[in-house]
Amino acid sequence: MKIATWNINSVRLRIDLVIKFLKESDIDVLCLQETKTEDKFFPAMALAEAGWSHHAFRGEKSYNGVAIVSRVPIGQTHHKNWAEKIDCRHICAQIESGPSIHNFYVPAGGDVPDREENPKFGHKLDFISDMTCHFINQKPHNEILVGDLNIAPLAEDVWSSKHLLNVVSHTPVETEALKRLISDGGWVDAVREHFGADEKLYSWWSYRARDWAASNRGRRLDHIWISHDLAPSVKVVDIKADYRDAEKPSDHVPVIVEL
Repeated sequence: MKIATWNINSVRLRIDLVIKFLKESDIDVLCLQETKTEDKFFPAMALAEAGWSHHAFRGEKSYNGVAIVSRVPIGQTHHKNWAEKIDCRHICAQIESGPSIHNFYVPAGGDVPDREENPKFGHKLDFISDMTCHFINQKPHNEILVGDLNIAPLAEDVWSSKHLLNVVSHTPVETEALKRLISDGGWVDAVREHFGADEKLYSWWSYRARDWAASNRGRRLDHIWISHDLAPSVKVVDIKADYRDAEKPSDHVPVIVEL
């Protein structure tokens, strides 16, 4: 089973690109973040006509939004509102004859890494803390956690750790919080487990770069984690960097794991 995650930055704007990716990469289950559309406008028909007819989604106008798109039947779904805030940042679906998949869109956290000066940063830290408490108390089994977690936890997950230590997404308080979520929450970072600790890996490149590939100032913000019982079943992991070069691309690219 091939499972992918992708912050699409508007699913309606990029539905043709989504379908192209699903077909070219032969994806079974795709988790999308920042769908940026109300549920009544989600492009379910176009996806079904392409062969991915099972969907679970939570959306809102212009912001946030998560979706799980599958060609395999989806069973029970649920969601949780994290950090005592109601927004569309999480959905979980049980895949028939497969794992449960949590799809997250963690808050970006604004520009200033100080919770007193910047409430958005405090919200982000509280969101990660809430996730950690949840998974400590409900250890994952036959589960996968994917999404845009908006944190690059390792030095090898950013183009320059030295330059980004005070930049939101790579500050020590964020990276340590995410590492604790992985270790105490009972997860395995499938991407790092596959590629090893030393390889530079990115899934996001800013729109501000004139030539994203030449400057290559990326960050690994998009993650696929698996419960420990599933770790031996991972066959392939891939980051589809070429999708950053698509026409009207998202600033994120798809990340894939095959079980």
